[in-house]
Amino acid sequence: MAEEAKFKTKVMPWPVDSAPGWGFSVLAGFQHVFTLFGATTLVPILYGNTMGMSPLELGIFIATVYMVMGIATLIQCDTRLGSGLPLVQGSSFSFIPAVTAIIGSVKEAGGGVKEMMQAIGGAIFYGGIFEFVVGFAGLVGQLKKIVTPVVIGPTIMLIGFSLAGTAVSNASTSWPIALAVVALIFIFSLIVKKSVLNSFSVFISFVIMYLFCLLGTLVGWFPEEHAAYVNLQAIAEAPWIVWPRPFRYGFAGTLKFNTFAFTAIIAAYISSIIESFGDYHSISYASGLPDPSPKTISKGIAAEGIGCIISGMLGGVGSTSYTENIGVVALTGIASRRVIRTGAVILIIMGFLWKFGTIIGTMPTPIIGGAYISLFGLIGALGIQILSRADLTSTRNLMIVAFCFLMGLGCGPYFAANPVHIGGISWLEGIVNGILRTSMAVGAFSGMLLDNIIPGTLEERGVGIRESAK
Repeated sequence: MAEEAKFKTKVMPWPVDSAPGWGFSVLAGFQHVFTLFGATTLVPILYGNTMGMSPLELGIFIATVYMVMGIATLIQCDTRLGSGLPLVQGSSFSFIPAVTAIIGSVKEAGGGVKEMMQAIGGAIFYGGIFEFVVGFAGLVGQLKKIVTPVVIGPTIMLIGFSLAGTAVSNASTSWPIALAVVALIFIFSLIVKKSVLNSFSVFISFVIMYLFCLLGTLVGWFPEEHAAYVNLQAIAEAPWIVWPRPFRYGFAGTLKFNTFAFTAIIAAYISSIIESFGDYHSISYASGLPDPSPKTISKGIAAEGIGCIISGMLGGVGSTSYTENIGVVALTGIASRRVIRTGAVILIIMGFLWKFGTIIGTMPTPIIGGAYISLFGLIGALGIQILSRADLTSTRNLMIVAFCFLMGLGCGPYFAANPVHIGGISWLEGIVNGILRTSMAVGAFSGMLLDNIIPGTLEERGVGIRESAK
């Protein structure tokens, strides 16, 4: 076999094992919290509104989600329990179709919020066991043998670029506010030549624009119907403390195995695993680390399973590696595990201090959209960087990448409108449709198939060993 090429990684200002001061770590940790809070808050709000939760019930639900994500992040960052990569764990959009179907099924049977939360919690709990077993058995780690930059690159590009609609949807609620956020991020990360400002570009931009929106709300520039309005009444009315409670919605009901709920959620877990596989490579590249080993990948997936098991027990939502925060690491150069762990502790504290969580939850939508415009594109660009390790002058590679990218972007909308029917086998239909509706899954499966059946040299496919830069 030909000798494998070696690829150097970049040198990081704050590498994985670095230990920044605690003041620095708290600010950098908050930056990660601000990056994930939009979607992490949006997912339970979406579920809660669909279930018809009261403001109090929804407040407890959101607080629980914050706490669970903090716990899951600590597990993932631990080299003994998880991958040890600087990955933040957050709520996943991959679970939305399955959870919505579960809610609808319970509603049809006449169940209320308690029964819906039991079904969701049980599905996430047993799905987490499935994910843990897949990771613990080392099944995902073996994918490394058949997944090359020709596959990983387009998959990560699809992760970032497929979120363009989400970014634009948030930003379009007030383009002036959103574009001001984008401009500030560019200024503080690229134009201003001060390392501290460069490192906290996202955080500083959030604070400046939030204060601007708060001022506009107080003086009457932004009425209640305006997207930049800050809901001060919600902050005033929020309770100070919410205590976590395992099996809040019932022990027996949550642990009762629901066949429909489990089969519906499995497709979401498969999509999440595939996305995480790409995220592990992306965060490794963004952090200046060698490519993750099969063991690292397997431990990471097992850790995500543990996080979901805990989430199901506490009454949270499905968790996965958070792609948005990889963009923060790439943008700021802060890959320190201490920073990620500090952010995780902040999330756990927020799970108790619901009034503080409400303040973050009142961040106007266009500010979130502006940050997403900056970060989602950067995630896609990381995929391009990984793809560049393969021979991009090769017609073979270009055709594979083109097919993966086009099918990944095109299949989701089509199969959402035209689901596949397999002779009434609902559980199999759920898995197949869940994959076909997910751009990353379609791109990854297409790439793995074509890249491994079409002849190509190791050099052409970009197979090599990437070592840490000295």
